[in-house]
Amino acid sequence: MAAPSLLNWRRVSSFTGPVPRARHGHRAVAIRELMIIFGGGNEGIADELHVYNTVTNQWFLPAVRGDIPPGCAAHGFVCDGTRILVFGGMVEYGRYSNELYELQASRWLWKKVKPHPPSSGLPPCPRLGHSFSLYGNKCYLFGGLANESEDSNNNVPRYLNDFYELELQHGSGVVGWSIPVTKGIVPSPRESHTAVIYCKKDSGSPKMYVFGGMCGARLDDLWQLDLETMSWSKPETKGTVPLPRSLHTASVIGNKMYIFGGWVPHKGENIETSPHDCEWRCTSSFSYLNLDTAEWTTLVSDSQEDKKNSRPRPRAGHCAVAIGTRLYFWSGRDGYKKALNSQVCCKDLWYLDTEKPPAPSQVQLIKATTNSFHVKWDEVPTVEGYLLQLNTDLPHQTASSDSSLAPNLQGVRMDPHRPGSNSTVPNSISDTTNSAKTEHTPMKGTSVKNRPDLKASTDFNAALHPSMATNTSNHNSCVVDMLRKNEGPHTSANIGVLSSCLDLRTVIPETSVSSSVSSAQTMVTQQTIKTESSSTNGAVVKDETSLTTFSTKSEVDDTCALPATKISRVETQATAMSFSKETPSNPVATVKAGERQWCDVGIFKNNTALVSQFYLLPKGKQSISKIGNADVPDYSLLKKQDLVPGTGYRFRVAAINGCGIGPFSKISEFKTCIPGFPGAPSAVRISKNVEGIHLSWEPPTSPSGNILEYSAYLAIRTAQIQDNPSQLVFMRIYCGLKTSCIVTAGQLANAHIDYTSRPAIVFRISAKNEKGYGPATQVRWLQGIHLPCCAKGNGLWSRSGKAGTVLLGKPTS
Repeated sequence: MAAPSLLNWRRVSSFTGPVPRARHGHRAVAIRELMIIFGGGNEGIADELHVYNTVTNQWFLPAVRGDIPPGCAAHGFVCDGTRILVFGGMVEYGRYSNELYELQASRWLWKKVKPHPPSSGLPPCPRLGHSFSLYGNKCYLFGGLANESEDSNNNVPRYLNDFYELELQHGSGVVGWSIPVTKGIVPSPRESHTAVIYCKKDSGSPKMYVFGGMCGARLDDLWQLDLETMSWSKPETKGTVPLPRSLHTASVIGNKMYIFGGWVPHKGENIETSPHDCEWRCTSSFSYLNLDTAEWTTLVSDSQEDKKNSRPRPRAGHCAVAIGTRLYFWSGRDGYKKALNSQVCCKDLWYLDTEKPPAPSQVQLIKATTNSFHVKWDEVPTVEGYLLQLNTDLPHQTASSDSSLAPNLQGVRMDPHRPGSNSTVPNSISDTTNSAKTEHTPMKGTSVKNRPDLKASTDFNAALHPSMATNTSNHNSCVVDMLRKNEGPHTSANIGVLSSCLDLRTVIPETSVSSSVSSAQTMVTQQTIKTESSSTNGAVVKDETSLTTFSTKSEVDDTCALPATKISRVETQATAMSFSKETPSNPVATVKAGERQWCDVGIFKNNTALVSQFYLLPKGKQSISKIGNADVPDYSLLKKQDLVPGTGYRFRVAAINGCGIGPFSKISEFKTCIPGFPGAPSAVRISKNVEGIHLSWEPPTSPSGNILEYSAYLAIRTAQIQDNPSQLVFMRIYCGLKTSCIVTAGQLANAHIDYTSRPAIVFRISAKNEKGYGPATQVRWLQGIHLPCCAKGNGLWSRSGKAGTVLLGKPTS
């Protein structure tokens, strides 16, 4: 975590959609990049379910159905995959609840569930302000506040310290409640506390940590429950313990429990002499507990004033959600004074990056041309941009420090510490949303893959009712299978004996290096492409349509001009594939990146980049990204150098967030193409028919002469794949002038299901002209359902539909 003075809070000021009304006592969970909020109160109990997409900055109200629960506040709210459980809380008319509801977020379907009672003892009584924590297939309920009076208007508070375990069924439903027998001293009764569960990596048992709360007076004690031995203990801690508090939040990121906000005593208040009558105030203090070392660290103290509104103002009853290493905070109230009988709720949304982002995956190739690369890398959650760098063995001049003659470039400066900075370098692709899109793109080059008052002023009564390996040209460290002429579905993949010699290389896992690229230099990545491409070559079957093949369902899709909130179901991607006209490439030793200087390609907002130039270094600079302490350099003041044909370039990328630039990825190496070879076939279609499936495509948009033939290949099962799943073996299933072929059921029965990203059958299609074979288009035909979808309105996942042909995202039957 950054030092306190370096904390970089960001307020989200630009968003779309229906913003929820301000509230407190609400709860929030995260499903991937979505923050899902339910309940809370302010002038009444809120009963809507709100969703905020942290990537698109969009609020929306999903169209929920089923057994929709009443609005509630100070309830239990946990997320298990894509299902959410809600337990208890305060409902209408001040009544306390002990009902349990389940939400299947894949369908926005609510269901009231009735767990079996404990074998001995009573089920949990109605309550609010309890903790409800999930670990594995169990939820753990601790404490809360009950009303001893049967009349909800006559509150007789009873603080609880009971402990229950709720066993969940896999996927949906629950088994029942149990009352575990615990050892050791049990924490005192309390409500509006927090409880988190943490397990050390590679060692130890899961432990639940309870902090703070309210029992007439605010608490600052820390308790630990070993969930294996069911033993309570009070760990000794180091550092400054946060002030006593309730209605705060606790969030775990890595090995740290972050405590933010809450109600704390007024400065100088003597809590011991008047624990129930003194005024309380909200705080914006921020601390964390290292759960491995039991040491507290104060990031923002209660005494630190914020005169610049540079961080969230004091609040309590807010919600906090961890997405990746970023913490989001929304709403809450900023205080309650009994004398005024009033409270004010915050409506602001803030986030804070708690550490520098991890290294992205290796840079992967989408498409190579004679003087450019279209590259991508896997998205890193909650980052503000990416720094892409390259180096090459090609001699290039070093720019002098006074290189002011370079063209003035617009939008090339990005301050990673400035809110709302969306600038990209001129070569960057236009902004994309976070929808998980896939891409069908022809590719060339090489590719790499990695991978108050005791009676009436309890916290909530007072609150709610104030009344990717390297692939490089001419370098190969592994033996590859060769494609023989098409001999039927059981032919082993063999290459090198054909006149159109293909070296079909897939991406190799992490440390291994493969590939040979001859003069045509064509490689394609074997990984889902999740962002839109500027290329118009290639089409995909996509959207919420499924194609049925045997006992599985799948879809194909296109990243070209996809709707912002749609997701594709069939992936097309570049394949590690190199072609020579007549002779196979020669395997030689792997090339390692030397000690040459790294040059910045630029800062990119999204995880794709079109690279045709790079920026030359000022004299004496090892990396221009290090000019200055915080700001990225002004690229408009630097000279540029173009990429040249037939040249190898090494790439690496690092992610940027509010804490700065993270570590760089592993190095990838690609080679620009030599002119004259045909482009890849485009507009691939897959449809089911009686014989199997019909595979068709359009000619390359850049044939570079007459197309002599096409070849289509299918990845097949072999023993070699079992030993090395990432090294696919292909059988040619078609060779001819037609732009379509039938893939028979017998051939498909021998197909390999590729699990490198999502289960899929893999096809490759390439074209040959007078000079030889060009790059292949690879299609991964997804074999499965319930693939993640960028939520829009009322859908979180795409759903399977009937079989049909899909062209450019439009299903037909």
